[in-house]
Amino acid sequence: MSYRIIADSCCEKTEKMADWENITFIPLTLEIGSYRIMDDENFDQEDYIRRTLESSEIAKTACPSPEAWANAIDCVEEDIYIITITDKLSGTYNSALQGVMLYNDEHPDSSKKIHVFNSLATSGIESLIAEKIKELGESGASFESIVETVEDFIINHCALYFCLESLDVLRKNGRLFALAATILKKLRLKMIFQRTAEGNISLAGQDIVMNRSLVKMALTIANDVQGVDLGDKRLIIAHVCCPERAEFIKQKIQALAPFGDIEIVKCSGLNSTYASNGGIIVSYTK
Repeated sequence: MSYRIIADSCCEKTEKMADWENITFIPLTLEIGSYRIMDDENFDQEDYIRRTLESSEIAKTACPSPEAWANAIDCVEEDIYIITITDKLSGTYNSALQGVMLYNDEHPDSSKKIHVFNSLATSGIESLIAEKIKELGESGASFESIVETVEDFIINHCALYFCLESLDVLRKNGRLFALAATILKKLRLKMIFQRTAEGNISLAGQDIVMNRSLVKMALTIANDVQGVDLGDKRLIIAHVCCPERAEFIKQKIQALAPFGDIEIVKCSGLNSTYASNGGIIVSYTK
């Protein structure tokens, strides 16, 4: 059965996806005051981050409309797999569910099978989910089998950590609601966060120096995968205007945990907004 992957633009576009013909990206909207762009293939990270640093306005984002999802579902493929950012940080997941209902209402005779995956994260985890769907789809697995396997994969077989120079955008946009108020008093620290099994953010470590925080993050990741055969495991490092920092954390992780495949990518527009200048997001399979 033919299938299509539909992901929001929080999904980092990896090298593996470069020649995929059956993936569609639905862009979120990025706003800095009166400046407004779509988070699509035209996104220029350097220009965007420059604007965020020069503006007195806090950067904001808006999720895709249900119509955008419904239009993407209206394709020739019969099996549809949708991937969104965690519902704890965005309304995108609910918008996608509404898009599915809208499509079904407008096409009552459709035989399509559609499933919306809540990634419980963002960035490279969405990419890893897409790659897992692709692997299973190309193997001929059934729709039901793919859904079951990928839902388990999301919860039990991948993880995400991130370390940011600044938490201002996350804090001012209310994205840190799950963190204790006392943490917000330590904003000058370079904090290491992880995604939780529920799709929230929790504190995993901290330091006053960014490089030392990155070393601690590498150690945390190595401890998390201790005893795991990493030969076929994949790790994605997404960065915001700091390729040298991304290479630094790559080398530290490689020395402690020899993942079979490590890729460095630029963050998408949404992830660039909240990770902010100098931010690093690490996602991996385990």
